Amino acid sequence: MRVSECRLRRRVRFYEVDGAGIVHFSWFFRYMEEAEYELWRNAGLRSAALPGIGLPRVAASFDYRRPLRFEDEFEACIQITSIREKTIAYACTLTLAGETVAVGTMTIACVRTTAGEPMRAVPWPAEIVERFEVAPAQT
Repeated sequence: MRVSECRLRRRVRFYEVDGAGIVHFSWFFRYMEEAEYELWRNAGLRSAALPGIGLPRVAASFDYRRPLRFEDEFEACIQITSIREKTIAYACTLTLAGETVAVGTMTIACVRTTAGEPMRAVPWPAEIVERFEVAPAQT
């Protein structure tokens, strides 16, 4: 089975908000990474345990539509939007009670991590690429 998307339900924690009870913008990137981690788990992979391979983020952005607040229960839906020789791109939509809160994107690269050498982009190993597919376009 190939995986193309993952949905994650999450509740805003106290330590994620400011004094006004609003989630700090930086947490949205963490929410996207939590959904990404679950996507990889659903594919039978552990992104943090790939010997000799690193997955740096080479691009990331968010467009914010409304705030999340302490104890809001929201959903993060991450989808694979492209798979290229050395990168995978995602789109992530955060929703609260069916309303879009924020929309983000992130691109990760596959790099070789060899001690004493600089990271270098390399093609995705076949055993990783065969577990994923691009999500169908939303209509």
